Amino acid sequence: MKASAIILAAGRGSRMKELTEEKPKCLVELAGKPLLHWQLSALRAAQHERILVVRGYASSCIHGEFETAENPHWASSNMLSTLLCAQSFARNVFEQGVDRLVVSYSDIVYHPAHVRKLLTCGTGIAITFDTEWEALWRLRFDDPLLDAETFHQEDGLLREIGGKPRSLADIHGQYMGLLSFDRSGWETLIQCCAELGDTLDATDMTGFLRWLLARGIPVGAVPVAGKWCEADSGTDIERYEHALAHGNWPHDWR
Repeated sequence: MKASAIILAAGRGSRMKELTEEKPKCLVELAGKPLLHWQLSALRAAQHERILVVRGYASSCIHGEFETAENPHWASSNMLSTLLCAQSFARNVFEQGVDRLVVSYSDIVYHPAHVRKLLTCGTGIAITFDTEWEALWRLRFDDPLLDAETFHQEDGLLREIGGKPRSLADIHGQYMGLLSFDRSGWETLIQCCAELGDTLDATDMTGFLRWLLARGIPVGAVPVAGKWCEADSGTDIERYEHALAHGNWPHDWR
């Protein structure tokens, strides 16, 4: 299977505070490497032929052996708007015969096996979710329900996402910020974003997935178990470093 990838790296990551005063969130280091380098390594290990990084805040800091696009409105937009800045790239790779296009948030790290598994999903749009999410959320938060969102899937299809959970039973897993599209799924994305019109910039990715479900558009849900994490703050980084130092951490992605 031929695959390419887009990394959404336009945001600053204000909750990182001083760590992103002069560089974007994707360049904050974890386990000795910037988050972006972990993503690039995983995608290349999963045989992605071309990788595009969509830049925004402190864009001159982001350079390397990958293609780039710009979101000049990064400060007033979101992940979905940033993804649309990659339309030319996506159109080109699909014309060149790519089977699936993986989209990755830039504040996550993950094992290459998760990407490979995501590529096997047959729906036009697919996401990964972590079935072992609770241990990771308990490491990050005193009460995992305060930050976690509802997530239901059935027979490999997403049924619900993004609500406020009342109990752990409302959560089959947690969305990770890793998606994929085949050509028809990408065309669906573009069409649906056009339908959102002026509300696009106010619609985050989880809200967009809910919007798709409300219209009966199937979204594949691919389960993985651990071996990833999301770095949303300096405290996250500190706690992950501590967990890695003590060994045998189920969310160690390396």
